[in-house]
Amino acid sequence: MVPQIHFPKHNLSISRLVYGIWRLHEDKHGFGEDRIYEKINLCLELGIDTFDHADIYGDFENEERFGKVLKKYPNLKNKIKIITKCGIQIPGAKYPTKHYNTSKEHIRYSVERSLRKLQVDSLDVVLIHRPDPLMDPTEMAEVFDALALEGKVKHFGVSNFTPTQFQMVQSKYKRPLFTNQVEFHLFHTEPMFDGTFDQMIESGIHPMVWSPTAGGKIFSPKTETEIKTSIKLQEIAKRHGASIDQVLYSWFLNHPAGMIPILGTNDLERIKSAASCFTYPLSRVDWFAILEVARGKEVA
Repeated sequence: MVPQIHFPKHNLSISRLVYGIWRLHEDKHGFGEDRIYEKINLCLELGIDTFDHADIYGDFENEERFGKVLKKYPNLKNKIKIITKCGIQIPGAKYPTKHYNTSKEHIRYSVERSLRKLQVDSLDVVLIHRPDPLMDPTEMAEVFDALALEGKVKHFGVSNFTPTQFQMVQSKYKRPLFTNQVEFHLFHTEPMFDGTFDQMIESGIHPMVWSPTAGGKIFSPKTETEIKTSIKLQEIAKRHGASIDQVLYSWFLNHPAGMIPILGTNDLERIKSAASCFTYPLSRVDWFAILEVARGKEVA
């Protein structure tokens, strides 16, 4: 079973692996209510009770698809935790230019829209999806406080923020931000060296990481570095009697920041496989061997 990880400053625990809704609409087996219900049920059976959304996923429709299942099976609402994101505006008939909007009016509008689409009364966590050059942290803090007071959102956080951007928002918000959800995988290790994860440890906050399999490159390597990394993962996996994804997720779990990987697969077997990663702890030597081959150099 996937264990829970506790956020002591927020009195909330979420599953150590989170299921992501980003590619819900790309499922080759469809994205009707029965298929979505099947995946939710499987996740719960495995101990994955936290689901990561964003208003824009599936051309602004994946929240609604998920919400229809919650309406049909309302008993699920008390069993799951929902994280969603807002702030990105996609070009279309209404907006000719892609942009960010973190105004208090838009944050409120997005939260209330997500509540309607997901058919829930409260959201566990709402993240600002991308840092907005025009964001006013004082204004953001005001709407965060108001929505929390109204019981519409329990906790707020950010996504893809640099350490200084995170600190800027936190300096104006009296409650602790919940997390910083960032891209992190073997071919993009910058958050481990640019202060992002250091800040999370210092703040007592666990980072969420998206694209942990590098968009599937771990399973379908093409470049020389990707191929060498895949070979190293296979070598270690064979020793442990594990699969390469189990070794990969175990690699994330070794870090003291308490990273929370987001699963993006629509494959039920890969969800099951990932949930077993806790059975295969890595040695420190194996951990560094994986890092070395992925970065193409040994540590200094």
